[in-house]
Amino acid sequence: MDSSRPDVDVRHQLNAQTGRIGWSGLQRQFAQGMLLYVAPNTDLVEAAARVVENDKAGVETWLQQGKLARVSAAQAKTWHTDGAEFRAVVAAPWVLIQEIVDGDKSA
Repeated sequence: MDSSRPDVDVRHQLNAQTGRIGWSGLQRQFAQGMLLYVAPNTDLVEAAARVVENDKAGVETWLQQGKLARVSAAQAKTWHTDGAEFRAVVAAPWVLIQEIVDGDKSA
């Protein structure tokens, strides 16, 4: 572990902990208000790292830009109906999710 680059280590750990999950596995976190949606053109691991590192300015900027958002009831309803799947990573207490679109083989 390279302690001179803790940011790289955090990102590596978060990347290793990223997995695939269906909406049904995220409903509890949604009900608790602990889900953050990451826009498709935004790096999920980078977003989680900013949360873990308590980068308030960076997170606030991404919220204002729409790169991060709390999951809305309308999104939840659509995802429930569609049986959506996501890439997800825990950045306690949050769970960050990014929808997997058809043809996304990286998930």
